[in-house]
Amino acid sequence: MAAQFGKRLRKGAANTAVVAVAVAALAASQAPAVTIDGSGGQAADAPSPDGNADDTATGNSRYYTDLPPLDSPTATPSTGADGETSSVAGGERGIPATVLDAYKKAEAALRDAKPGCNLPWQLLAAIGKVESGQARGGRVAADGTTIGKILGPQLNGNGFANISDTDGGAYDGDSTYDRAVGPMQFIPSTWAWAGRDGNGDGVSDPNNIYDAALAAGHYLCRFSWDLSDRADLRKAILSYNNSTDYLNTVLSWLEYYRKGTHEIPDGTGTLPRRESDDAPGRGSGTPGTGTTPPAAGPPSQGTPPPEQGPGTGKPPATTPPPTTPPPATQPPTTPPTTPPTTPPGTPTDTVHHLKDAGTAELTARAGDAFTGRIGVRAETKDGEAVGKVRIRFTVVGDTDAAFEGGETVATVVTGASGVATAPRLRAGAETGEFTVRATVVGRSVPALDFGATVTERTADFLVRTDSTPLTCVAGGEFAEQVELKATYRGAAADKVAASATLVKGLLDSSENDEGPYFEDADGNPVRTLKGLRTDGDGKLKLPKLYAGDTTGTFWLRVTTAGGATRTVALTVTKAEASADPETSPGPETPEASPGPSASSTE
Repeated sequence: MAAQFGKRLRKGAANTAVVAVAVAALAASQAPAVTIDGSGGQAADAPSPDGNADDTATGNSRYYTDLPPLDSPTATPSTGADGETSSVAGGERGIPATVLDAYKKAEAALRDAKPGCNLPWQLLAAIGKVESGQARGGRVAADGTTIGKILGPQLNGNGFANISDTDGGAYDGDSTYDRAVGPMQFIPSTWAWAGRDGNGDGVSDPNNIYDAALAAGHYLCRFSWDLSDRADLRKAILSYNNSTDYLNTVLSWLEYYRKGTHEIPDGTGTLPRRESDDAPGRGSGTPGTGTTPPAAGPPSQGTPPPEQGPGTGKPPATTPPPTTPPPATQPPTTPPTTPPTTPPGTPTDTVHHLKDAGTAELTARAGDAFTGRIGVRAETKDGEAVGKVRIRFTVVGDTDAAFEGGETVATVVTGASGVATAPRLRAGAETGEFTVRATVVGRSVPALDFGATVTERTADFLVRTDSTPLTCVAGGEFAEQVELKATYRGAAADKVAASATLVKGLLDSSENDEGPYFEDADGNPVRTLKGLRTDGDGKLKLPKLYAGDTTGTFWLRVTTAGGATRTVALTVTKAEASADPETSPGPETPEASPGPSASSTE
């Protein structure tokens, strides 16, 4: 496949000129960069504060700049005798079957998980086209795993972002620098929190198109963006790769695919030809593989040697120095009269450590929002505040707690005081402890960890909603179902765990094997119910109760998490004897004396 990519060299694309004009109508010529505001939302009104690129999905790695042709949606790809696949009319609309299925499944999953995002599968297809040529023309196995890894170039600062290794080479095989990985080109540090299992095999693999497409969908839908809104759509795309050209290219393919696509066999898709780094001063290599570029040809082919090529600061050895003096209008080459005293840098470069900015205790009941919020202060070595620095907050540990909006990662820019405050945390259903980790984006300084605890939902008071006595004749069923209401500090205690047991007495909490009972699905007697939970109003309605053959007073005890308890009296009386019409009535007998009445603990 590398050889096939290598053949697609630097050819002009005349049929893309008109499309390029159309793209200009889709996106402004100066699209804003993406930053995060103080509330954890992503704003698109200011450039990235320090210019680092590792806060994007791809690390701003290379991508393909081919634009869609002006064609008929009914035509098909054409393969020449040399194995080259050309973009004849309609051919680019074909998307390999497995790849197309992955995009549509991801759209369906996001429709359920985040319906307000309105993610179209065509956006995933557009990004997949630009990032990897639809997984290199659909070279994937039946389960969606790419045949051979798709790796971007080293992110070593040479024409790309400078991102040191974050995964020990686990995903990209490089233990020195990170590389973008897979058909959607995630950098390992982003995949660590954005990765998803899209094909249900229990593994989140960036080289699997189902996993990568679902991860890309969740990535694009974070921060409660609505992709049917033009502004939010632009923010989401720019967050994937912070480049105006990238935005324009993705938007052009999005509009192209919205006009119609068709399914083609895996492995038969058309391959891109032009890379974003196909320009002087930028490194190049086999597209999507991260391999070394082909050896340069002789000077007669117009390709300068690598060590003397464009962007190196020195001309080819065969080029003589200019002999004519510069024109009189040339700007002066002398340095300015007041040169800077220090080399240019960014605020991030001056950060020495992070400091807790007065974070309150992080404790919440399951399902509730944490009242305290995490704040950190970026400081220099001398303790001075550093503003305009991106701080990444990450939820770490076995928990379903997340920031508002359902995300487990949020990036916030420090203000003039150097402080960044994380979005509010919300506890999930799981109880226990977890960690929120604060790190500086683009600089290696010790992380700051904050412990958080999710406790069980509890009630401190429990009462029946009806005071009607609960009575039944032996062998019958109670007409009324027991209903109670739980409260916590005077407010309804919703979703609180509870249990109900028929006990032997007010002072004996052991289960009574006689008297009233509940029934299971098979009609068998049950005298203890577990796993109960109050509803949204704090109410708990128990199943129907049945009376046994034993008469007397019995006790039903209901207990909630937190210790709220209510014991309810149940009275079972003897059934009245029915008269036999065929026999003569016997002598009248006195009525049996009623037993003592039961008193409820209510």
